[in-house]
Amino acid sequence: MKKIAVINDLSGLGKCSLTAAIPVISVMGVQAVPLPTAVLSNQTGYASYFYDDYTDRLDSITEEWKKIGFAPDGIYTGFLAGEAQAEKIQTFLDAFAGSDTKILTDPILGDNGRAHGFYTEKLCGCMRSLVKRAHVITPNLTEAMLLLFGKEETEKQWKALEVEGDEAFLRAAETYGKRLLKEYDLQTVVITGVERRKEKQAYMGNLVCEAEENVWVFSKKEGGSYSGTGDIFASVLSAGLVKGIPMKDCAEKAARFLEKALHQTVKEGTDRNEGVCFEPYLTELL
Repeated sequence: MKKIAVINDLSGLGKCSLTAAIPVISVMGVQAVPLPTAVLSNQTGYASYFYDDYTDRLDSITEEWKKIGFAPDGIYTGFLAGEAQAEKIQTFLDAFAGSDTKILTDPILGDNGRAHGFYTEKLCGCMRSLVKRAHVITPNLTEAMLLLFGKEETEKQWKALEVEGDEAFLRAAETYGKRLLKEYDLQTVVITGVERRKEKQAYMGNLVCEAEENVWVFSKKEGGSYSGTGDIFASVLSAGLVKGIPMKDCAEKAARFLEKALHQTVKEGTDRNEGVCFEPYLTELL
């Protein structure tokens, strides 16, 4: 069975990061091997939470994996708490990424035109170094812009896009996706969560950028912004990547899966911090 080392935090409540990735990757017939970067009582959208940073434990875990001879078919990196952690992940890639290892990086840096609170320009530089080693990356549009321009220019350009409207965001995604593809010599760039409104219905667009073409995958948007949707999307792609499934097919599968899960979530009246009700639809990823 193929194995993916999944490098992300573990939140007890909130169905995001590892608690979202493990069931999704597993049902797709790939073993998820978690490397927790932190352990949290619940994800950070809640009013309070306990946080235990695992930076100092990463070396101990990976040393044991070396003794066993662990050789992952894929590596999927998600949330990183800071520069020190990012540097340790570089060391992990040096040790475990072979010539055939497929790497997917979800460069978690910001959203909705703003960098996250933990963002620093140095961390962004570390993330750029990780992106250079990936085959596939899954930034949202804000993160794509941060990778290209940094914080100040991103916020400036975002304000201009807001004035122009939805079509400007779609054009920007296509432009910046192609630019990332070329500058970082990537196999695929998937820019996630670009919102588009048509009449009274909102849609979420995911753009698959490859050398041959750009492909948009749209799905209906329901409810608000729920915890873990990006993690679920990236998890479907990471499992598909090691199985050799085209990324546009994986993006379509992930979008349809999330569309059903979000509909169920809204139907049940689930709070956005609790994440989406994806469990009833896992078999559709088989």
